[in-house]
Amino acid sequence: MTVPPPASRLLGRQRIPRSAAGLSLVELMIVILIISILFVAAVPVYQRIQRKARAAALVNDFRVFGAVFQSYAHEKGAWPVDTAPGVVPPGITANDLQIDVWTRPTPMGGLWTWQINAVHPGGPNGGKWHAVLAITGANIDADLMLEIDDALDDGDIDAGNFRRGTLDDPIYIIEP
Repeated sequence: MTVPPPASRLLGRQRIPRSAAGLSLVELMIVILIISILFVAAVPVYQRIQRKARAAALVNDFRVFGAVFQSYAHEKGAWPVDTAPGVVPPGITANDLQIDVWTRPTPMGGLWTWQINAVHPGGPNGGKWHAVLAITGANIDADLMLEIDDALDDGDIDAGNFRRGTLDDPIYIIEP
């Protein structure tokens, strides 16, 4: 004669295998520890990927907008007039420039600005740069600035065509 298993081990008419009875507290803690370690390792990688994507978008915008303004100056014989942040300069049309990209906040925050005879650190002629694309009111991230400068210029954010401007705003010098 066989002795039936205890009632807690029976489910209806089926016998529950020992391994499916549940996790012990130690096993649960080990699983949580492993998931936590994976999460801690993944966050910096995810942030680096996000920064690279923002930098690539900004580099593309600086190049495209710079080409639009140089083309305008070549066709008209003069640069467009200064405008407030996020305002498209007169004479630049939707055919020339992606107006929605110019008027909305950039991937680093702040708005695009076109500046003529802009006063920024390091400028010739009394600190003035003749034609400058700038992002005003941006959330300055030094790593992002270096990433942009590596792709766009010389890797030094205090020299070259891409640099820190007044209030540390990023500027791209079209004409010194």
